[in-house]
Amino acid sequence: MTDVARLAGVSHQTVSRVLNDHPNVREQTRVRVRAAIAELGYRPNRAARALVTGRSQLIGVVAQNSTLYGPASLLAALEQAAASAGFAVSVGSVSTLDRRSISAAVERHLDHRVAGIVVIAPVASADEALDHLPHGVPLVTVDGDPAREAALVTVDQAAGAGLATRHLLDAGHRTVWHVSGPADWFDSAGRVEGWRAALRAAGAEVPPVLSADWSAASGYRCGQMLARMPEVTAIFAANDHLALGVLRALSERGRRVPEEISVVGFDDVPEAAYFIPPLTTVRPDFDAVARAGLAMLLRQIEAGPGAVERHTIAPTLVHRSSVTAPPT
Repeated sequence: MTDVARLAGVSHQTVSRVLNDHPNVREQTRVRVRAAIAELGYRPNRAARALVTGRSQLIGVVAQNSTLYGPASLLAALEQAAASAGFAVSVGSVSTLDRRSISAAVERHLDHRVAGIVVIAPVASADEALDHLPHGVPLVTVDGDPAREAALVTVDQAAGAGLATRHLLDAGHRTVWHVSGPADWFDSAGRVEGWRAALRAAGAEVPPVLSADWSAASGYRCGQMLARMPEVTAIFAANDHLALGVLRALSERGRRVPEEISVVGFDDVPEAAYFIPPLTTVRPDFDAVARAGLAMLLRQIEAGPGAVERHTIAPTLVHRSSVTAPPT
């Protein structure tokens, strides 16, 4: 910083003000300092700044090492939201979301003096670990247990499933079959809850749930079963990859979509618009979840953990070509 100040012909305090976007710096001086920074290739030392100010600009994130669209999208959105707020992100990837793995990842983050921690915790096994983390650490759970008393930001899974189910009922289908995700995922449980509630509210029959994982292969196996059932005219799949497998199975059995069977997915993956037919699906706002989670964490960093905050983000329905009225 002293070298930058010497080259720009200003004090090191002025360089500090420019780096921190302080308003009380003349524009001509700001430009001169920025030019000196660029010429010297100067980069602020975040560790040194944390020691001086007592505040780190690093946020720790604990997430399962997964290529699933939802968790991966949340992680990317968190990194972008943190960068917009002037924070860097350190990701602690774990193979399983259990007490030992999460606790170890949190301890590593604390060793690096992070300002706060975000845990992406979509499965039930994460609850025990979250209950035993150190107290007084700014911490927000994203996509976690909606029944747990903790700072939480999540997509309203039940509301999204209700949107999908009502859309199919409004198209004239007498009931809607559901291919669910894994039972230990909160996303899956919320979508089953919303699907079932929408059917009951409409006075429709509630068929048995077809349990699957999140993969297209699992959706394909369930689709093979549903394709053999002539009474099935509408299917809500718990994610778009399950829907893709269902579409493949229906096509192989000669069941046309949407002329004979309508299908709705969840997630709005980038490929959903290019399925055959283009898939009607529910779109979670991962960016809004990340922004709300980061804002909640920053309030804890500034004021310390206080009253438990909870925030749910409503998803939207994306209309495409996989839904129509049932055959007469």
